[in-house]
Amino acid sequence: MGGEERELGEGSNVKANAKRRRRTWLKRKEKWLVVLGVVLHAVYMLSIFDIYFKSPIVHGMDLVTPRFKAPAKRLVLLVADGLRADKFFESDSEGKFRAPFLRSVIKEKGRWGVSHARPPTESRPGHVSIIAGFYEDPSAVTKGWKANPVEFDSVFNRSRHTFSYGSPDIVPIFCAGLPHTTWNSYPHDFEDFATDASFLDEWSFDQFKGLLNRSKEDPKLKELLLQDNLVVFLHLLGCDSNGHAHRPYSSIYLNNVAVVDSIAERVYNLLEDYYRDNRTSYVFTADHGMHDKGSHGDGHPSNTDTPLVVWGAGVKHPKPVSSSNHSDCGFRFVDEHMHDTPTPTKWGLHGIERVDVNQADIAPLMSTLLGLPCPVNSVGSLPLDYIDMIKEDEVEAVVANTKQILNQFLRKSQTKQSNSLYFKPFKPLGDYSSLLDKIEDLISIRDYAAARKLSEDLRVLALQGLHYFQTYDWLMLMTVIILGYIGWMTYIVLHVLQSYTSLAGYMFRKEQADHQTDNTRKVQFCGCLFLGLLCIILFKEHSPPLYHAYTSMTVFLWTQIFSEYRFIKALWKELYGRRINYFAKILATGVFSVFILEFLVNSFTQRKLYTWCFLVSGVISFLYLLKLIPWRSGVPIFVCVACWFLSVFTLMPAEIPDNNRLVIGSGVMIIMIGVAARLLDLHTEGNKYWLSICNHDKKQPKFPMLFQLQALLVGLSSVMVSISTSHRTQKQELLALHQITNWSIAGISIVLPLFSANGLLSRLTSIFLGFAPTFLLLSIGYEAVFYGALALALMAWILVENTLIYSSKVNRLSSSFNNMEDNVILDGRYLQLSDVRIPLIFVSAIFSFRYYTEEIA
Repeated sequence: MGGEERELGEGSNVKANAKRRRRTWLKRKEKWLVVLGVVLHAVYMLSIFDIYFKSPIVHGMDLVTPRFKAPAKRLVLLVADGLRADKFFESDSEGKFRAPFLRSVIKEKGRWGVSHARPPTESRPGHVSIIAGFYEDPSAVTKGWKANPVEFDSVFNRSRHTFSYGSPDIVPIFCAGLPHTTWNSYPHDFEDFATDASFLDEWSFDQFKGLLNRSKEDPKLKELLLQDNLVVFLHLLGCDSNGHAHRPYSSIYLNNVAVVDSIAERVYNLLEDYYRDNRTSYVFTADHGMHDKGSHGDGHPSNTDTPLVVWGAGVKHPKPVSSSNHSDCGFRFVDEHMHDTPTPTKWGLHGIERVDVNQADIAPLMSTLLGLPCPVNSVGSLPLDYIDMIKEDEVEAVVANTKQILNQFLRKSQTKQSNSLYFKPFKPLGDYSSLLDKIEDLISIRDYAAARKLSEDLRVLALQGLHYFQTYDWLMLMTVIILGYIGWMTYIVLHVLQSYTSLAGYMFRKEQADHQTDNTRKVQFCGCLFLGLLCIILFKEHSPPLYHAYTSMTVFLWTQIFSEYRFIKALWKELYGRRINYFAKILATGVFSVFILEFLVNSFTQRKLYTWCFLVSGVISFLYLLKLIPWRSGVPIFVCVACWFLSVFTLMPAEIPDNNRLVIGSGVMIIMIGVAARLLDLHTEGNKYWLSICNHDKKQPKFPMLFQLQALLVGLSSVMVSISTSHRTQKQELLALHQITNWSIAGISIVLPLFSANGLLSRLTSIFLGFAPTFLLLSIGYEAVFYGALALALMAWILVENTLIYSSKVNRLSSSFNNMEDNVILDGRYLQLSDVRIPLIFVSAIFSFRYYTEEIA
């Protein structure tokens, strides 16, 4: 008996040592998996810049010299930053229009329309589109849209001289590097969101007016101003600043529209009185609009629709609307708006022809009015409905515009062909030279209509060709990245199945032991050969270094997966022997997971889906917990109420109105929730079930006054919200003491949860109170209430999971396999198929929080 006991003891020691070694090995492997995951996602995230943020700018094209006489000697460009089209054109509550001068221009002197911008609807991209004729170089995002990562051509570059005044964030972008410019910008300190920013527009006008006054005493300046091909650019920032600070429906923003109109009138009167030659063209527009929330950047119509008014030399006069005015009714603008959308009745302009353009079309329009070559990087199409020229000159202007775009296409095609082992040309433009010859022949025989039509068709093909080469590498890059992400998910699933489940046990290990090392080396050797071949191909095609990184990461992952082919084979054999109902469970879980993911995708556009999600989740959780919990408990009711409370917020308006009292009331609500949780935590010692669910910490907390301090900070943040709001409404600058107090509250409160007790309810309450002050300080309305609702829902979820864990401990079922003693067990059990709900709920919670925070922003 003694020998048998000794052998049993030695056997148990061997198993214990094997378990320890496996746990140590598993921890080491998972540390490397974490590092690999961080590196992999960092590398793959960079692919966004190679796919979507690749610069469209190419160099080396020749200028296309126009073959027509310039209609104008000088051009004035007025850009009202952040001016919405509807707020500009519509009347106020009394029926009066905010821009009387420019309305008189629309009715008597020039043409008008809506300029359609393309996201990102930011100041720099909008100005680049207007002045340079192409949609912002996406790589500029790496510099915060503030600088030029790649130099580009513009109307200012082609001018004889440019006079520019305005914001320090815009004017230097186009003028700082040009020798033939006179420019100035106000200090950044002038951009104070606490005041009426219309004085910034007046500053720009005063600078230009001072320039004209100085020319009367400066002969050189006078001589310069009398030359041709001059551009005057006034950047008017007031509407943008007032829109951000006070919203675009505020009286300050709407009054700023009248200020901009007044400046346009004064500039017009100044120049007409100064020159008296009727050779000045005027362009009034905006870089982007303004959302009702006081923000911009996305593709909402309030951000993409901007006013455009053009008048002066070389510009057609107003024309009444008729059925023959427009023919291209199927055309879509860059913001996906249909051509010939009806003009709103409240604009009062339905009887005058409206000519909408893409924002990039303004650059060739200005170049044509001045008789200058179009910027070499422009992708704008010349809007002939604005230009008053003879038929021959119209055709020549369109041909010059087409050749300029075609030159970009040819340059991109040449560059890509020189770097590709297998080049796929853009076939529709294979005979472009014969088309150009045909256009010239049509012009020579004075068939201007046919020449214009053929030129416009060639221009459309050239633009399609530019898009073709801009997206030339997309298929390869997206394939590599998608395979990489699929490989990462597959590898993680294999790791989890090997380490945390009861699948493929002893049989697999016995089968694997013989040839694992040799077979793994063979797979890895083949993977290295394949990777080497791909890298040679990429090197021959002069691909960027990141292309090598994407490919290497993807091949590495799939090499690791194929190295586990014996486990995959054993796993398939094990599953193949299961009953049909097991596969039905797997299929049902997979279908449900796909449904949840599709739901999350659709929630980007259908916000009310979250309401149904939380309503249904509340009912299901209530019924399930009511059946699961064997004792009387308020957990089911709490979970249901928390989910239903959160479901309300997607029914509320996206534009959050200011409500200072609601923010302060939210602070009180947050403190009350914290007090209730604190009392519950202090009175749980008599309920063993609740103690088990909440992992109650019986130790004395190290910081007994932590809860009181956090509650105090929440209350103090509510007071600071009231003070800050009162200063903002009174247009007063926030005192330095108040700013320091706000930052101190936010900083201290976030750190305090690190010192909370280890009990579940204590830790959750501390985290809830810790982030509340920061959220309150950033709130203006009902979003502060949302924070409390979201926290309650997350607490409810954690209580549900702990209840399920406790229930599984009470009703422990034997594992399906008894031969996996050396696997790691979580919470006293293996992972089960039903645990898929945890990552699904987590992702849903993250998405809902992302949605609400985006709405708040």
